[in-house]
Amino acid sequence: MSGILYIVSAPSGAGKTTLVRALLREDPAIRLSVSYTTRSPREGEEDGVAYNFVDAARFQAMREAGEFLEWAEVHGNYYATSRPWLQAQLAKGQDVLLEIDWQGAAQVRAQFPEAVSIFILPPSYAVLEQRLRGRGTDSAEVIARRLAAARDEMRRVCDFDYAIINNDLPIALLDLQAVTRAARLRTRQTQERNPAVFVDNLGQ
Repeated sequence: MSGILYIVSAPSGAGKTTLVRALLREDPAIRLSVSYTTRSPREGEEDGVAYNFVDAARFQAMREAGEFLEWAEVHGNYYATSRPWLQAQLAKGQDVLLEIDWQGAAQVRAQFPEAVSIFILPPSYAVLEQRLRGRGTDSAEVIARRLAAARDEMRRVCDFDYAIINNDLPIALLDLQAVTRAARLRTRQTQERNPAVFVDNLGQ
């Protein structure tokens, strides 16, 4: 039995991390893949929990050794997913969620075509800007760079299986849960997780 791979992407400020954290609290059967990054920790972020924080030299060495399933440069920092860890989790039937940008999502989908991909959109560009400025965690220069990239990022939405508009968090969470539940009800997944039911009903 193989686990389900969920991919969640969004521009900065769309509320992706808040939604993913809420989903994981409600659904402990899904495990978050902790990405590697070269960016500095923000206040309250713990190494190995929010991200695996590494310097550029170590990131480069890991990339050259083939340890990353995907990697991307986002707003001047590098991010990547551990290939050995992800493969081991899926092989033992663990559902895994990747919270990554659209570049990484494209790389993962090419290697895992059955992955379930979800894009989170803000209700408007103006709301996105308001959220970014209201966070108070980034400099004006960083915010300007994120806003400049957001339009292009959101144009990638049609590459994803599902699109969720995060206008109201509780409703967006219900939408996200609906996607994960539907993925588990695909015939192959249901059969792998409930073989006795299929044997009994189909007389196999």
